[in-house]
Amino acid sequence: MNTKLTLLIAAGLTALCLPGHSAVTAEEAKALGSTLTEFGAIKAGNKEGTIPEYTGGLTKPPAGYKPGSGTWTNPYADEKPLYRIDAKNAAQYADKLSEGQKQLLKTYPTTYYIDVYPTHRSAAYPETVLKATLRNATTCRTAKDNASVEQACRGGMPFPIPKTGNEVMWNLLLRYIVPTDITTAHGRSWVVDSNGRSTMTSDQFTRTERPYYQLEQKDRDPQMILRTYSVANGPARISGQMTMLVDYLDMDAKPRRAFNYTPGQRRVKLAPEFAYDTPVSQLGGVTLFDELFLFSGKMDRFDFKLVGRKEMLIPYNNYKHYSDCKDQTQFAGSHLNPACERWELHRVWAVESTLKTGMRHAYSKRTYYIDEDGSGAGMFDAFDQSGELYRSMFQMMIQMYDQPAPYGAKGVTYDFSKRTLLLIGDAAEGGFVVSPSAMPEADLSAEAVVARETVR
Repeated sequence: MNTKLTLLIAAGLTALCLPGHSAVTAEEAKALGSTLTEFGAIKAGNKEGTIPEYTGGLTKPPAGYKPGSGTWTNPYADEKPLYRIDAKNAAQYADKLSEGQKQLLKTYPTTYYIDVYPTHRSAAYPETVLKATLRNATTCRTAKDNASVEQACRGGMPFPIPKTGNEVMWNLLLRYIVPTDITTAHGRSWVVDSNGRSTMTSDQFTRTERPYYQLEQKDRDPQMILRTYSVANGPARISGQMTMLVDYLDMDAKPRRAFNYTPGQRRVKLAPEFAYDTPVSQLGGVTLFDELFLFSGKMDRFDFKLVGRKEMLIPYNNYKHYSDCKDQTQFAGSHLNPACERWELHRVWAVESTLKTGMRHAYSKRTYYIDEDGSGAGMFDAFDQSGELYRSMFQMMIQMYDQPAPYGAKGVTYDFSKRTLLLIGDAAEGGFVVSPSAMPEADLSAEAVVARETVR
């Protein structure tokens, strides 16, 4: 064989076998904890003073907070909006608005508005998470065309100084919530149609854990990053139905394990279809499995381009929506009640995802705006195959100052083609409970969950 050709083939094979690349050099990592926070956000405020300096986040409970109550007292309850954006002045703020926000203002010009409040960079994390993030900065690597992150990356954000769109999305997938479990006794989801009629599509008991942060839990698979399951309390037609999703660091070698149980069949079945653009039936089909929590699952069908940092108005510190706005008070016609919403100006990571040639998906493109402070707050716009705006999602957050940990499980998805919306994460009773310790692995198999939880 020609020597030159042999060398070229060898080089190509070597490139294919490379595990990935380290996110940053040791010299670049020196900025963490200095000009950047430990999790990679710009520590300083902006020059206009509309985004403040990061000073450690919100870690002190306000007066009136009752530990263990499942709700978090609003520390900003006395604040008034700085200004209001509506259909008449939207053009003035166009550079701070997503396409979905603009579309809402255009579609509902007389009833929808955006109240902008003072910005509070409330996201805060335990010291152990910050230390692990500093370690991860120079050691974490992606591999297999961004389908996996090395197992050594645990306990902190993997890429605090992201260089690619995929690394931003991995930060979202591996964001810190709490190391044990979060449960809701009654987490409700609602669909509102174009006539403003709201229907509760599910009332579920939900448990979510992130083994990626359970470093002391020796019975966990160290490859596991997320396990969440829901058991339906109602409506009657789906009562007792259970769904479980388990995701891993190496999504190529260990793709998502999904399980489903229906009382009528009385058996647990694997559900490999619970991925990508399969609609979530318990959520009215208005959202897809790969857009739970803004994004969920494997990234192999899209190219993710990092656009960079951008100042945007995103849902933030939404204590009022989590604690005060319940049932019908959450809605105003065919959109959320804007009086319940809180919008703040934050720096976000902007990422454009474009469907790869030859791949199939309901969307041709999604544009993400994800909080640079790593809270999980953010939004995306999704476009259909003709390039028209199809759906937009907005993920709300609160800072659980007693943990400390950002939390974002309440989100709204607008389907502009049908003029409907889906609201998920409405904790009707008991709020959100953080379990003090993780359950044993033996109690978390799909069969064990069915035996225990479906008798509720």
